[in-house]
Amino acid sequence: QVQLVESGGGLVQPGGSLRLSCAASGMRFTTAIMGWYRQAPGKQRELVASINSDATTLYGASVKGRFTISRDNAKNTIFLQMNSLEPEDTAVYYCNWRFTSYWGQGTQVIVSS
Repeated sequence: QVQLVESGGGLVQPGGSLRLSCAASGMRFTTAIMGWYRQAPGKQRELVASINSDATTLYGASVKGRFTISRDNAKNTIFLQMNSLEPEDTAVYYCNWRFTSYWGQGTQVIVSS
């Protein structure tokens, strides 16, 4: 069955960086559109970044220029490089096979001094 497993979350100071990973299995990864979403307490889940099979990307307005999504088709993995982190980036980050109901379990990111 399809599995999406995130890793790489944690506590980081404002201005710091983190790199999230999402390992996929049980699916045809190379043709999948993949995305990162996040959900902060009391807020709706929002799209952070998305990457197509041809590596075309799009970003949410609040992270553009700071975050970079990428994929490694040989490892069935997507990444989210997060730089210049702000307290407002604090959330649970989820990996998603876009336009399907398949989600990872989430990884917590806390940006705090």
